[in-house]
Amino acid sequence: MTTSKLTVTDDFPPVDYDTWRQQVESDLKGAPFDRKLVSHTYEGIDIQPVYSSKDQLDGTDPMGVPGAVPFTRGAHPMGPIMCGVDQRQEHTHPDLEAANQAILGDLEGGVTSLTLRLDKATRAGVSVEQAEDLAGVDGLMAYRVEDLDELLEKVHLELIEVGIDAGASYLPAAATLAALWNKRGVPGESARASFGADPLATLAADGRLPMSMSQAYHQMAELVRWTKANYPKSTAICVNTAVYHNAGATAAQDIAFALATAVNYLRGLESEGVAIDDAVSQMLFRFNIGTHHFLAIAKLRAARSLWSRVLQACGAAPRGMRIHTRTSDRVMTQRDPYVNMLRNTVASFAGIVGGAEIVTSVPFDEASGLPNAFSRRIARNTVLILQEESHMHRVLDASGGSWFLDDLTTELCEKAWEIFQGIEKAGGMSAALQSGAIAEQIDAAYAPRAKDIAKRREGITGVSEFPNLTEEPVKHSPPDMDALLAGAKKRLAVTSPTADAIDGDDRLAQCVVAAEQGATIAALAQRLGLQQESTDAKVIEPHAFAQPFEELRDASDAWMEKHGNRPRVFLANMGPVAHHTARATYAKNFFEAGGFEAVTNEGFADADAATAAFKESGANVAVICSSDKLYPDMVPPVASGLKAAGAKTVVLAGHPGDNEAAWRQAGVDRFIFIKCDVLATLRELLREEEVLS
Repeated sequence: MTTSKLTVTDDFPPVDYDTWRQQVESDLKGAPFDRKLVSHTYEGIDIQPVYSSKDQLDGTDPMGVPGAVPFTRGAHPMGPIMCGVDQRQEHTHPDLEAANQAILGDLEGGVTSLTLRLDKATRAGVSVEQAEDLAGVDGLMAYRVEDLDELLEKVHLELIEVGIDAGASYLPAAATLAALWNKRGVPGESARASFGADPLATLAADGRLPMSMSQAYHQMAELVRWTKANYPKSTAICVNTAVYHNAGATAAQDIAFALATAVNYLRGLESEGVAIDDAVSQMLFRFNIGTHHFLAIAKLRAARSLWSRVLQACGAAPRGMRIHTRTSDRVMTQRDPYVNMLRNTVASFAGIVGGAEIVTSVPFDEASGLPNAFSRRIARNTVLILQEESHMHRVLDASGGSWFLDDLTTELCEKAWEIFQGIEKAGGMSAALQSGAIAEQIDAAYAPRAKDIAKRREGITGVSEFPNLTEEPVKHSPPDMDALLAGAKKRLAVTSPTADAIDGDDRLAQCVVAAEQGATIAALAQRLGLQQESTDAKVIEPHAFAQPFEELRDASDAWMEKHGNRPRVFLANMGPVAHHTARATYAKNFFEAGGFEAVTNEGFADADAATAAFKESGANVAVICSSDKLYPDMVPPVASGLKAAGAKTVVLAGHPGDNEAAWRQAGVDRFIFIKCDVLATLRELLREEEVLS
């Protein structure tokens, strides 16, 4: 029996960074280290291949501790260890009965709070009669307290927090929820809500806020005072950067826009006489996060750190940023939707590790329609597994001490602070939105990412990479909107009359009484002055990453429905399998991403065999696939033979190098290869096939 101790260093002695670097550069055989192994974010941050103690930040404790200034490592000393994160699920189904069943299913399945997104008509403060085309669009058809009562039937409102996404109608929506609390006998000290006042987000998303900014600040001030006085467990304001994130904003921009928005609100509330600490205590920050999990974790850490810096500069008491994260729409796909389960898992993981207090897990089929019971179950169970089985919330600041994440957080702080200062110099977030500067910044930031998506340097699994043309779409049962609209009109026709005027210093109290008497949210909004003035800005358009490729697939589907088959490409696989299989696989993947059916084969020995097979394929496009070794002899006869056989377009899989001119002369029209513009090529070929106009 041996008594000696085994240690890792016996077989693996420590290696310092310089020695490691020398070995790596030797293995690269002259290739530049920075180009091969250093990656870059769209903020312009360099990500090194390895981090070590040499990357440790200066100072004895530069990141602090959880629950202490600058709150980088978390807003609370114990984080989610005791109770876990608040799992908040969204509900947007226009049918109140169906929405109620979904809500009850979520709550019974472990969800701990709700977000209720009202439809476009209500968010704009207009009635169903005024805007039938907006009724039931992108939200709940809940227009009055009786509707909320039906929506939340059997829900114990004293036990859960309710978030309201009411757009510009945040004041009357808050009053209507309060009327429901009164009806249910929920005491103010038990009622919990996020009333979600965020006029700048509405302005950015819609391009129009149906009130002046001074009106918006006045209503926010009213809501802050009323909430503080009556509902101590609720918050009045939500700083939601989803509209910027989904348009393509970088992580640094996302943080900067959140800071600029919050500071804009602090100034507006200060002008209305609201003390800064009262305003800060009423704020919830909502960030959308995608699948770059390290960047997402660092974004949340950096946001908390910079918000602490802002509060210090404003003279406010130290306070941790309360954060709600949600999986971003921009990473979700309609095609191959089950892959979205993985995307959602990564985003939920990043939210928990990043220190968010509230996490929204998105159903995998959300991009293609209203979620069903199965997708909702998977969404909520994703967070439950991360907590109950993976114990993510049991570790306080799991990313603390990571040299890489500390460095990335610091870099993000510097980038975001610079953008934030630029917005402040330009007059603040409201002015920057109205001038179009924010839209321009996002467009400029998104342009290089759009190019990378088009070239598949940033691939989208199941869409631009590894598509499945025969996949079965998720089945949805769309609601009968005509019947729902008729039902809404019928029940609103018997709405009780409201007070003649809502004015004075207690307008919210008057709104609550009017809501209890049957006033709709839209009626209250108009009594409060919505639609009398407006603030305009350039719309911040969303950019789902998969959208350009999914549009091609949609066109292919429409073509197939009309003609009985998809547009086709014939793969002229030349020579033995070992020579053509790599490029044949690449070409098949390439063209199926655009909705082309790839007609493949085991390979051909000569041009005559390939030409004969092409004639039988029913394709107009032929793709020559083989190896660089065989191309010089194969390409000229195969290309000319395919052209003679009627190929409209002959494509070569591979970079032509010095042979381009000769091979074009032989009949090759296009070349596809790594880093070529996949999207542009597919679009052009689909236009040639008349699939796209």
